[in-house]
Amino acid sequence: MAWDPDQYAKFREQRLRPARELLARVEAPRPGVVYDLGCGEGNVTRLLVERWPRAGITGVDDSAEMLDRAAKAVAGVTWVLRSLVSWEPERPADVVFSNAALQWLPDHRALFPRLFGLLAPGGTLAVQMPRNFSAPSHALIAETARSRAWKDRLGHLVGPEPVSSPSEYFRLLGPLAKSVDIWETEYLQVLEGKDAVKEWTKGTWLKQFLDALPEGERAGFEEDYAARLRVAYPRLEDGRTLFPFKRLFIVASR
Repeated sequence: MAWDPDQYAKFREQRLRPARELLARVEAPRPGVVYDLGCGEGNVTRLLVERWPRAGITGVDDSAEMLDRAAKAVAGVTWVLRSLVSWEPERPADVVFSNAALQWLPDHRALFPRLFGLLAPGGTLAVQMPRNFSAPSHALIAETARSRAWKDRLGHLVGPEPVSSPSEYFRLLGPLAKSVDIWETEYLQVLEGKDAVKEWTKGTWLKQFLDALPEGERAGFEEDYAARLRVAYPRLEDGRTLFPFKRLFIVASR
């Protein structure tokens, strides 16, 4: 899926807050080798550089557009264009950090033990993923795609929720790790502008559905979905929209 950096960046601060909170829970005083998986345009990578200025930091992403922006914005980082599905580090990692990226990858039962196995002794795997897929913001994408007007073209894109329960990740990592810290946070996000929740998902989960349609049909699907969202997330009298959003955090140390 080709990313739109401008659309994704509309809610930069809200998307960056979970990364800051995840990073604050990583106890790694002097790591030598740090990887940022799904680094995007480098906003989180910058936080890693500030935290560990002497570390060798590598940002990995499969979007050339995002990496081009990252390279211009953050110095002193090695940028790698590669799918996270096939990624392996050149050296065992002291920290593997991933903010809002691994939900795009399949088969977490195999993925998480594999990533943990790429750590050096004493290394840390730190992951944050959205777990909002049963909320109206995401469930209504599936509902719209399955509706009579769109199911023939988009119904095949609707699948099971990509992120499992916290206990499932503990079962995957607990037997392997020295320590595992898993928690969830639901943020009450206050968004500005018309159809703000639709604009949020348009930068992430909605995009794959829009990309599957001919350009002339995308506006119709987008409006169909937006109309459902206006009922689920009505705007306040001052024009803002309240958008509860749940995220899952994992910090596992070897």
